[in-house]
Amino acid sequence: MITVTPQAAAQIAKAAEQAGAGGACLRLAARLDEKGVIEYGMGFDDRGEGDSEFESAGVTLLVSPGSVELLSGATLDYVELNPGEWHFIFINPNDPSHKPPKSES
Repeated sequence: MITVTPQAAAQIAKAAEQAGAGGACLRLAARLDEKGVIEYGMGFDDRGEGDSEFESAGVTLLVSPGSVELLSGATLDYVELNPGEWHFIFINPNDPSHKPPKSES
């Protein structure tokens, strides 16, 4: 399962409207690079044979078979990294660089 935050869903809807892709599905892709780090991609697309389809926050997500395992449990968010600088980010427990939050004792 892949989760889309409300902030990301709002930005995806805005981008779809601007691109004239209203009602289109958002394809998410992931692959391991030669260093073992996950690289991500996304864009509006049509359903393909063998795609997995997920629904989150009103967004229909498409994932090809090769990306499902890498994206399982991931969250797509839209955050302000620096003042006025907004980006989509993946929070993914499958990513070797992912650092889970420390639990309070």
